[in-house]
Amino acid sequence: MSIKTFQPLPLLEIWVQENNELVNKWKQVGGGDTLGRDQSQTHLRCCSSEFHKLLRKIQGIPPLADHTQLELTVVYNACVCFTAQSQFSEAELLLKQSTERVLQVHSSSTEDDPAASDPHLFWRTVLKSVGNTALAPCVLRLLCLQWAIWLSTCQLKTIQEFQNELMSVFERLSTEVWDKGGKSSDDPLLVMDPRKLVELLQICTYIAQGAESLSEGQSSETLSALHTASSLPAPRTLIAYTHLLSGSCLAHMGRPQMALQCYRKALETDRRCVCALYRSMLIYRQLGNTQAEIQALRLLHSTLMLPSATEPPLAGTPLLSPSLLLRSQSLSSMLSVPSALSILHNLALKCVLHGRVSEGVEYYLDLLAALQSEDQHGMHAGSPPLPRLPELYLQAGTALLMAQRPADCVALCDEVITTTLELLPERVVLEEPDEECEAGSRALSGAGEDRVGMLLWTAAAYLLQGHCDTHLKDWKQAVTHYARCFNLLVKVRFKKRGFKPQIPSADMVGKQGTDLCILQRLKGLSLAGRGISFTQTDQLREALRDLQLSLQAFPECATAGLWCGEVLWRLGRRREAAACWENTWSFTPQSSEESLSVYLHETQSAPQLDSMELRRRIQELGPSL
Repeated sequence: MSIKTFQPLPLLEIWVQENNELVNKWKQVGGGDTLGRDQSQTHLRCCSSEFHKLLRKIQGIPPLADHTQLELTVVYNACVCFTAQSQFSEAELLLKQSTERVLQVHSSSTEDDPAASDPHLFWRTVLKSVGNTALAPCVLRLLCLQWAIWLSTCQLKTIQEFQNELMSVFERLSTEVWDKGGKSSDDPLLVMDPRKLVELLQICTYIAQGAESLSEGQSSETLSALHTASSLPAPRTLIAYTHLLSGSCLAHMGRPQMALQCYRKALETDRRCVCALYRSMLIYRQLGNTQAEIQALRLLHSTLMLPSATEPPLAGTPLLSPSLLLRSQSLSSMLSVPSALSILHNLALKCVLHGRVSEGVEYYLDLLAALQSEDQHGMHAGSPPLPRLPELYLQAGTALLMAQRPADCVALCDEVITTTLELLPERVVLEEPDEECEAGSRALSGAGEDRVGMLLWTAAAYLLQGHCDTHLKDWKQAVTHYARCFNLLVKVRFKKRGFKPQIPSADMVGKQGTDLCILQRLKGLSLAGRGISFTQTDQLREALRDLQLSLQAFPECATAGLWCGEVLWRLGRRREAAACWENTWSFTPQSSEESLSVYLHETQSAPQLDSMELRRRIQELGPSL
């Protein structure tokens, strides 16, 4: 009777079985959507550790041709897991070690190790050594992972220098080499389909390189590459990015209408591509199409408020996701969108500035309610900062006054005054800003900037309360509030370089929107408001004094000019009145009010003079002097 001896499985079969069990475990547990992000990352770390242990077993013996294909498959699986966790140095070390072993088996060259020179020479040597052998697909997969690491670490110049080889990888993995491989149950499994990976790498490379070229001003060269990328097989989000970048290229080339078409394609391809909607809004703003801009702002705000809008659109993809591969600063800048609250502020302000006051009021109230609540939905890092809260209160108060809700305006102004009044300094000195300072920047910084801001906000709050009194025809109270505004402003002195501080004047105003500009406008508007209030109580001498001082502080103030003429007319100085009106009508404003805070605009709540009536008076006087 013969005794059958037990034949253990060869090591190769044992290792293939162990690899396949790990791959199946990942696909069953971690490859789906059943795990949360933290659990998935934990499982991924476990898998990468197990693959690494298996690899050490295989590499524990001298490199053999029969084992090399399995070894490179396990290297691929381990490196995919490492790369997915952004452990790029660990992945690159494995790639280097494994490909060096390939060279030991297949290369008869005795030259120095090419890995010591540069990566291009190294990979070209490895590719040449395997040629069209059975190992070629394995090496190409590893090169794909090197490509992914270069892309994830924003080494776009390296990719560009190796572009021909990488495009060849795409073609070979898609057709010839991959089809040569047999598909039996004994083949080692892969955690990620190399063809899917290389397709993802190709379009992500187009997108990353396109964003970089666009940031360098190479719009026309980038456009054709993005057009090619838009026809590649890829997730909808990435195709939308190609349309988005194409639109940005066209916008930089001065073709706004064509840019809008590309942004529309991006939104049609992926409705979550809110950056395309934001870019469209910027184009409408550039074209001066205010109604379309407001509509885009409204749609953008409502989209950002959706729960899905706060989730990264490329998150949740297992293993090597687009969000891992697209990390360049240039692309991040193009994909950035202001927060929902920032968009809401823009929407409120645009509505108020362009005659849609009731809508603007509601948006301002929604904004203030959101800021006061604990829910800061839509706020995220990188957003343009909102104006300070007192500034928002003043803007909202102005909108409420324009909507003929003076009591609500007064309540908001009281909030500003209560917050800032006790913190105001006795004296403030504004220093002349350096030439390299940006327009609109404050002359002082730190604590000094806050003191200036508080003084101007408090003065503006008193100004608005004076406007509310004027609206209610409470002339005595209006005079009080305008006087409080003015009395705060006279505390400020302006210091030019090399001179002592002095009382500011209109001819010292430089850049639009600076503290000195705001100061002079507030002075002019408060004096004009008080002067008009004096006219309503027949205190014409006091009115004329304030209106003339208003024009000295703020020569562009048309309201002060017209009312100054009216007072002169009532005082019997009719020729002077006519000259004052003519001068006011002929004056060309040197600045745009839209670039200033809305509470610095000339108020419409004051009594209005009929220009037709004033012109009739001038005609009755005969030829002017």
